[in-house]
Amino acid sequence: MATTYCEFIREKGKGTVHEQYHDTEYGYPIHDDNLLFARLVLEINQAGLSWETILKKKDHFFLAYDQFEIAKVAKYSDKKKEKLLQDPGIIRNRLKSGGGDS
Repeated sequence: MATTYCEFIREKGKGTVHEQYHDTEYGYPIHDDNLLFARLVLEINQAGLSWETILKKKDHFFLAYDQFEIAKVAKYSDKKKEKLLQDPGIIRNRLKSGGGDS
């Protein structure tokens, strides 16, 4: 059975990061807390950017954030948080990371 694509994918997303996201994630319920946490972090980081930017950095986000294992991320030290803010593979914005203006 062939996959039916929405107009966006047919026009702009075929063969791009959007196609895989459409086929495997978009519109599918998330039942795993770690994956739900990952989606939340990705969505927060998307604010003001294109979703394509996030999708292109998604694998590195998972690497940088220990696969979004909530128990590990909750224990991040200030040193680990600062390391994330220096990582060019993810979105680095103190306001989006909860770091404020300080």
